[in-house]
Amino acid sequence: MESKKLAIITARGGSKRIPRKNIKEFCGKPILAYSIEAAVESGLFDTVMVSTDDEEIAEIAKAYGAEVPFYRSAETSNDYATTNDVLLEVLAEYEKRGQCFDMAVCIYPTAPFVTAEKLKAAVEMLSESDADTLIPVVAFSYPPQRAMIVEEGRLVFEYPQYLDSRSQDLTPHYHDVGQFYVFRTDAFKKNRKLMVGNILPLVVSEMEVQDIDNQTDWEIAEMKYRLMKDK
Repeated sequence: MESKKLAIITARGGSKRIPRKNIKEFCGKPILAYSIEAAVESGLFDTVMVSTDDEEIAEIAKAYGAEVPFYRSAETSNDYATTNDVLLEVLAEYEKRGQCFDMAVCIYPTAPFVTAEKLKAAVEMLSESDADTLIPVVAFSYPPQRAMIVEEGRLVFEYPQYLDSRSQDLTPHYHDVGQFYVFRTDAFKKNRKLMVGNILPLVVSEMEVQDIDNQTDWEIAEMKYRLMKDK
C-alpha cells in the first residue's frame, strides 16, 4: 500500500523583525505562496495544509491551494513554541479526525527556494533509506575549524590545532538551511524532535539558501531567487 503523505506549512501571524513576514510580497506574490505551490506542484501529498493562527494568512493559503482545516492553539502560537510543538499538534489533530500519515514534510513559509523537484528528490531519498528524517543542509562558506574569538580585546584561534591546516584538508561542516524537513511520522512522534535519530542529508547550493531575518536579508533573497530562476 502506498504511504500517505502530508505537507505542513507553518505560518503563524506574529513576526517581530519583519512585520507580517509570512505574507509579505516576495518577487511579486506573498512569500507563503512559494511553499504552497511547490508542495501542490510536486503531486506528492494527499494533503497540503497551512498551520496558522491568523485569518488573513489562512485566506491567502486557501487562495494558493492549501487547506486550513483548523487553527493553531494558543500554546503553539506564542513566541516560545517550537516547530516540533506545531508538528506534533497538527498530527494529533488529524488523528482525532481519523486521518493518519506515514510521512510528512514540514515546509517553512519563508522558503521561496523550495521547489517541487527538491521535494520529490528529498521524499524519494528518504523513502529509499532506513533514515527517520531528511534535512537539507549547506556547507559553511568558511571552515569553522579556523574560527577566531575575542579574548580580552585580542583575537585568538578557538581551535589552535588547526592553525596551520589547509582549508581543503579540513572536514566540511554543514548547517540546516531552514527550508523544509521530511520525516517518518512514527519516528517523529516517538522522538518528539526532528533533529534526533537517523538523519539523512540533502546538500544544496549556497546560492539557494538565505536566512531572512531583516530587510537586507529579504533583498538578498530576492536577488538570489531571480538568479536561480534565470538559470
